[in-house]
Amino acid sequence: MESKPNIQDVARLADVSIATVSRVINNQGGVRKVTEERILKAIKELGYIRSAAARTMKRKDTKTIGVIVPDIKNPFFPLVMAGIEQKAREKDYFTILSSTNESPIIEEKIVRNFIERGVDGVIITTANEDGDHLNLLWEQKIPVVAVDRSIRNFEVDTVLVDNIQGSYQAVQHLILQGHRKIAIICGPQNTTPGLERFLGYKKALEDYTIPLDDRFVVQGDFGEYSGHAATKQLSKLEERPTAIFSSNNLMTIGCMKALNELNWVLGDEVSFVGFDDVDIATFLKPKLTVVARPMNTVGEIAFMFLHDRINFKDDIPKRTYSIPPELIIRHSCRLMKR
Repeated sequence: MESKPNIQDVARLADVSIATVSRVINNQGGVRKVTEERILKAIKELGYIRSAAARTMKRKDTKTIGVIVPDIKNPFFPLVMAGIEQKAREKDYFTILSSTNESPIIEEKIVRNFIERGVDGVIITTANEDGDHLNLLWEQKIPVVAVDRSIRNFEVDTVLVDNIQGSYQAVQHLILQGHRKIAIICGPQNTTPGLERFLGYKKALEDYTIPLDDRFVVQGDFGEYSGHAATKQLSKLEERPTAIFSSNNLMTIGCMKALNELNWVLGDEVSFVGFDDVDIATFLKPKLTVVARPMNTVGEIAFMFLHDRINFKDDIPKRTYSIPPELIIRHSCRLMKR
C-alpha cells in the first residue's frame, strides 16, 4: 500500500521548512499570507491530514478503532457496540463511538477527527450509502467495515442481516394468520435495511397473490415520531389494515404509543409484527411478535473483519457476511376468521 502523505511531503511541495508547515497546521501564526496559502494548497493537493499518532511519535499503531452510527438512541447500535467492544478488549483495542444523527456532513467531520486521532480502522453504519464523503478514509489507507448498511462506491467488508428474509417471515406469519390487509411502516428507501425490508414485504404479498395496496404502504424514517405519525395516518383510512408490520424498533415504539392514544386494540383490532426486538416487546400486553437480530454477533463479526483488515491489509478478498434473523412469535397477532 502507498504510504500516507506526511508533513515532510507538504514542506517539499510548498518549498518551505517543516517548522513553517507546523506553524500553519497548528495555527501558531507568524507566517506570511502568501506562504500560508501555498502550504494550504499543498496540503489539499496531497490529501494530508494531521495525525495525533504522528504528533506523539510514540508508535505506529494506536490500538484504537472508531465506530460511527447514525442514531445512538436506536437500541440496535448499543448492542452492536457491546459486541464490538467485547472482541476489541480481547485484542487489546480501544473504541471511540460517535453518532451522526443521519447527517453525512457530521459524518465527514467525525471521519476527519478519527483520522487526526490516528485510529487504526473504522466500523461504520453510514448516513449516505454512496460513501463519496468517506473518500478521506480510503485516501489515508484506513480500513473500513460497513455494518447494517452497504457502501456502494467502495470495496469494503460488510456485515448485514438478511433483511429480505426477516421481513418476508414477518409478513408471511401475518398472512398465515389469515390477514390480507397488511400495512407496512417503511424505513428510508435509500438505505439497505429500508429498501430490503420493503422488498421482503412485497415478495410475501406476491407469493400469496395478495395485491399491493399503496394505501397500506407508509413511509417512515426509522425514527420514533415517524412510526407514530404513520400509525395515525393508517388509522384514518376508511378501510383500516388488520395488521401492521413496522420496519424497525424505534418506529415500533412510536406505533405502540399511537395505538394506545387511538384506543386501537393491539392483538384484537390490529395485529402487529416489528423488525427488531425491543425492551417493551415483552412488557406490553399482548407481548409483541418480532423479527430479532443477533446484535452482539453483528458487532463481534464486524470487529473481527476489521482486525483482519488492519493486520493483513489487502491480502484478504472483500467479504460480505449476512446473518439470518429469527421470527419470535408471541401474542400480538390474532387468527382471522375465514
